[in-house]
Amino acid sequence: MVTENKSTQTSSTDVKGELTFNDKVIQKIVGYAIENVKGLLGVDGGFVSNIKNKIVNSDDPTDGIDVEVGKEQVAVDLDVIMEFGHNAHDIYKELIKVTETQLEKTTSLKLVELNVQIIDIQTQAEYQNSRVTLQDRVSDAGSTIKEKTSDGVSSVKETASNLTDDDSRVK
Repeated sequence: MVTENKSTQTSSTDVKGELTFNDKVIQKIVGYAIENVKGLLGVDGGFVSNIKNKIVNSDDPTDGIDVEVGKEQVAVDLDVIMEFGHNAHDIYKELIKVTETQLEKTTSLKLVELNVQIIDIQTQAEYQNSRVTLQDRVSDAGSTIKEKTSDGVSSVKETASNLTDDDSRVK
């Protein structure tokens, strides 16, 4: 369920109104903020999201990010895949830093809670292999078929052009 969270602000001109942030907006801000954290391979969106991402290429920055937004504060929950060889506490500290900075800079909302559950640890190669989608495989198969067909047509054309009247089976 998508909710809108409201923050009431008044300016020096005494104009009344509300500034609201949809949960999806906060999720995107967090997603964009954490995408370059060293040692973080990805955020896991759960079973349905993983199935969707296995079928088609989808780079939805909100997958696996749950938020609770109040009038002045934000709480964030993440399920993440960590890269083997990195320190979990260092990754967690960096997640807090970049999330807090970006939320305050973009929305003036304060990060009050960041819960991170490391659900898997993988090497970079394992992670890249797991990201290959059905769409990628079909596309690769289509390219291979196109290439083989083109090679076959070229071979037939070459054979046909090399035939002379003397090579004819029927005279």
